[in-house]
Amino acid sequence: MTAAQLCLPRARAASGELTLPGSKSISNRVLLLAALADGTARLEGVLDSDDTRVMQAALRQLGVRVDSVGPAQVDIHGGVPFAVRQAVLFLGNAGTAFRPLTAALALMGGNYQLSGVPRMHERPIGDLVDALTALGADIQYMGVPGYPPLDIHAGAIRVDGAIHVKGSVSSQFLTALLMAAPLLAGLVRDAVVIEVDGELISKPYISITLNLMARFGVTVQREGWERFTIPAGARYRSPGTVMVEGDASSASYFMALGAIGGGPVRIQGVGSESIQGDMGFADTLEEMGVSVTRHATSVEVSGVQVASGERLRAFDRDFNLIPDAAMTAATLALYADGPCTLRNVGSWRVKETDRLHAMHTELAKLGARVESGPDWIRVYPVAAGQWRAASIETYDDHRMAMCFSLAAFSPVRVTILDPACVGKTFPDYFAVFSRLVRG
Repeated sequence: MTAAQLCLPRARAASGELTLPGSKSISNRVLLLAALADGTARLEGVLDSDDTRVMQAALRQLGVRVDSVGPAQVDIHGGVPFAVRQAVLFLGNAGTAFRPLTAALALMGGNYQLSGVPRMHERPIGDLVDALTALGADIQYMGVPGYPPLDIHAGAIRVDGAIHVKGSVSSQFLTALLMAAPLLAGLVRDAVVIEVDGELISKPYISITLNLMARFGVTVQREGWERFTIPAGARYRSPGTVMVEGDASSASYFMALGAIGGGPVRIQGVGSESIQGDMGFADTLEEMGVSVTRHATSVEVSGVQVASGERLRAFDRDFNLIPDAAMTAATLALYADGPCTLRNVGSWRVKETDRLHAMHTELAKLGARVESGPDWIRVYPVAAGQWRAASIETYDDHRMAMCFSLAAFSPVRVTILDPACVGKTFPDYFAVFSRLVRG
């Protein structure tokens, strides 16, 4: 593999076992929660990737002591407020760092500038900023209103009734407010209430947030998905040691390998006890006729041999709850026995790239007929003899590179451009991939 491109070797089968790297969503959440908590927390299994390095670098810059004590092992010496009251932070394209840090720093006081790569400056943050400014936070847009970069100054924070936030664009806005809410405990005598205006997307990611907050001593009362109550006097305290489970979104690619390469592929690190919603991808595979065996911390998948002409069953599903793993399902649609429809994936448009546009474009390059709308995409399988060799653009989006690795099971030459973009969450992805597939 070069930095420019990777020609995928033709694959006919896949089997074997792998251990997943830590979850990005969990890693960046626990890094910040540990920094906000009293005491020292040892985090085991922390993902080593671009996004988690960004978070750790930002915490160090803010005066938090972060000690790397072993492979995937970090000690965080927490406590608020952070020692550094003025800083300029560069957060790359890490939404799981940018959004929660925006809320925490806006409520903590101090003067901070937050910026990222150009794509980060195209990802909306206005709904979160509106919720924070309603509390008295002083946040100014340094570029286009509604988008990063941001200039945060110490504001006169006040809580008058429930905090309102829209939930239809990104669940990360609610996650950011929930994680920062205990910082308000010293300002109010009563509980802090957050209410979601409109539909909340990607609910499983909020479940992750609530689970992890509880591990750090703050239990949130949830009424449906509309109202969240943080108890009066809430304060984070280190639980001692926190284990980070494997990344369920990354697991979807290897579950897919088992589905189209015969299998069995056994994935260690996530299973029936996972707190991550993307394990729901296993349900999609079962609907497609794939055998999935779930264990507490692992999952095993055996499927069809698409290289021998076998097909997966087509599906028509709502993927609002698992938008990241939905990209894997869209690629599997190439090998189905009929058109596959993915609904309620409008959040794709505000991710690392406009994933609806990107998926439509790159799937079509391979010979698929593709239709799409504001929040849906329909992929027709490629018939024998209709495949087209293609160079797949990845749009600096790690998930584009990983899900299109499954095109190795096509009969044509497929090249992944900028394969190193997988460094955002899974730097060794293609090395692990190559161990499991056979030509």
